[in-house]
Amino acid sequence: MLYYLFQYLDELNVPGAGVFNYITFRAALAVMLSLLISMAFGKRIIGWLQQNQFGEIVRDLGLEGQMQKQGTPTMGGLIILASIIIPTLLVAKLENVYIIVMLIATFGLGSIGFLDDYLKIKHKNKDGLAGKFKIVGQVGIGLFIAIVLYFSDSTAVKHKVYFKDNANAQVTVQDQDQSERAPKNYVWQQTKDLKTTIPFIKNNEFDYAWLVTWISEDLSKYAWIVFFPLIILIVTAVSNGANMTDGLDGLATGTSAIIGTTLGIFAYLSGNYIFADYLNIMYIPNSGELVVFIAAFVGACVGFLWYNSFPAQVFMGDTGSLAIGGIIAVFAIAIRKELLIPILCGVFLVENLSVIMQVGYFKYTKKKYGEGVRIFKMAPLHHHYQKLGIPEPKIVARFWIVGIFLAIITIVTLKLR
Repeated sequence: MLYYLFQYLDELNVPGAGVFNYITFRAALAVMLSLLISMAFGKRIIGWLQQNQFGEIVRDLGLEGQMQKQGTPTMGGLIILASIIIPTLLVAKLENVYIIVMLIATFGLGSIGFLDDYLKIKHKNKDGLAGKFKIVGQVGIGLFIAIVLYFSDSTAVKHKVYFKDNANAQVTVQDQDQSERAPKNYVWQQTKDLKTTIPFIKNNEFDYAWLVTWISEDLSKYAWIVFFPLIILIVTAVSNGANMTDGLDGLATGTSAIIGTTLGIFAYLSGNYIFADYLNIMYIPNSGELVVFIAAFVGACVGFLWYNSFPAQVFMGDTGSLAIGGIIAVFAIAIRKELLIPILCGVFLVENLSVIMQVGYFKYTKKKYGEGVRIFKMAPLHHHYQKLGIPEPKIVARFWIVGIFLAIITIVTLKLR
C-alpha cells in the first residue's frame, strides 16, 4: 500500500518518492518492519495467548528440561504470520502474481496450523486436526499453486537461445525494463514452459514435460499430469518437514531464516536481467518482487527468535511451522529452484528421514523378530542428541551451523556445474 502511495507521490515529482521503485530499498524496509512488528507486538500476543490459556501440553518423554515447558504459550506462529503479511501488504507490488501466490500460501497453511493448534489446546484433543484433513488442506493449497504457475501468463521465463552459425551475430536483447545492442551469440527468448533448475549440471535446465513427451511429442499438453502431483508433494513434504523440526527452542525458526536468506539471493539474481545473464541462469521476469516477501519472512523469523530462543517464552506451534515450511516450498517452486530443496532444506530432510527410518525399522524388526529395535535413541533426530545428554542450546546452534553450510553449498551451485 505504501508502494502505491509513493508511486503517486513520484508522479507528482515529490523529492525522494522514487526510492520505492528500488526492490533493495523495499526489501530492507520489509525486514525492518517485520522485526519491529514481531518484537513490538510479540509480547502482547504472548500475553493474549496466556490469558486465553493457549499453553503447550507436554508429554513426559524423559527428556531433560522437557516438563519445564509445560504451559508455555503456543500458537506463536501468529506473530510470524503477522510479521510477514503486514510488511508485504505495505511495501510490495500487490498485483504481482508471485506475491499473490505467496500471500495465499502463507494464509492458507497458517490457517490449517492454527486450526490444528486450536483443537489440541482449547478442545483438549491431543491429535488436533485429523491427519487426513490436514493433508487435504495442504494438497489443496499445493494444487492451487500448481494451477497458477501452470496457467498464468505472468509466470513465463526467459532462456538463452544460442546461434550456431554466426557466433558474433548482432542481436537485440530486450525485456520489460531495459534493452541493449551488443555482439552476442545468443538472444533471450520468453517462453511459457515447465523448466526448472538442476544443480551441479551444465546447461542445467530440465523440462518436466519431458516426463511425458518421451512417449510422444503430442503429449506435451498433458505435462500437468506430472507437474501438479510433484508440486503438491513438495509443498506437503517441506511443510511437514518444518513441522517435524520444530521441537527445540529456536531450531525451526533459525534454520528457516537461513534458508529464507539463501532463497532471497536466488530470487534477486533470477529476477535481475544483468545477473541472470552473467551467471547464465534462467531469467524470471517479475520474480524480483519476491525479494520483498522473503525479506519480511527472514525478518519475521529473526524477530520471533527474540521470544523463541532458549528458554522459549512462546512456541510457534503448527500455526507457524506448517506456514514457514510451505512458504519455503512455494518460494523455491516460484523461482524454479525446487530441486535444490534436498540440499538447502537438508536439516528438514534429515529430521523427516530419522522419523521414517525409526518407525519403519522398528515395525520391520518387531514383525520379523518379535521385538522392535530402534535406530536412534529417539526421533526426530534432535531428540536423539538430547538423549545423549547434549544441552538443547548446543544442539540448536550445531543444527544452525549445518544449515549455514548447506546454504553455502546451495549458493555454490550457481557456478559449480
